[in-house]
Amino acid sequence: MAGGKRQAAAVKGLNRDKAYSIEEAVKLVKDRAKAKFDETIEVAMNLGVDPKHADQLVRGVCNLPNGSGRTARVAVFARGAKAEEAKAAGADVVGAEDLVEQVSKGTINFDRCIATPDMMGLVGRLGKVLGPRGLMPNPRVGTVTMDVTNAVKGAKGGSVEFRVEKAGIVHAGVGKASFSEGALAENIKAFVDAVVKAKPPGAKGTYVKKVSVSSTMGPGVKIDSASLGGGQVLA
Repeated sequence: MAGGKRQAAAVKGLNRDKAYSIEEAVKLVKDRAKAKFDETIEVAMNLGVDPKHADQLVRGVCNLPNGSGRTARVAVFARGAKAEEAKAAGADVVGAEDLVEQVSKGTINFDRCIATPDMMGLVGRLGKVLGPRGLMPNPRVGTVTMDVTNAVKGAKGGSVEFRVEKAGIVHAGVGKASFSEGALAENIKAFVDAVVKAKPPGAKGTYVKKVSVSSTMGPGVKIDSASLGGGQVLA
């Protein structure tokens, strides 16, 4: 019953059919984030793509200007100087053959995974373990790189990876309810911009159909695309 009352209070004063400006939408979501924990603010985008076709796959990474609000545990597959660089940058788990063996046995104590290009011959063997979890390093999203320092720092809290799901939806956590309205609005704009820039060659017609924002326990609020930085969003 308490859950029902909370849900009723959350949707009170909210027009579920209206598309609000980003500033209004963020305020509505923040005001309704009443859980006892710091709720994650999540953006969902409905895209006009069919991910079953390779030329309509949307994937990438977004560096959020104000961070994501969560600190990820980061693993780096590297040797020698690059392994030392990874440790200095704050990586939680660093290794080569030893780490490959550990992961192959099912021990995965990290949320993000980075590898130097020379390690991909080894890491490739872990595709069946890391792939289904969305952890496989990929040069397209900057997780196969020689720039280990920036990759680790981004993965530790400032960046989010995104990948379109079967129904054509991309979503990601872009901050916490405790963030200021301005910081959340900046993060949302950066995320939408990154998804727009990742528009695949096979996308036809309207690319971004709908953008909405919600908190972990709160209702979704539609965002008016015009407030996200120009009409190019719906191109």
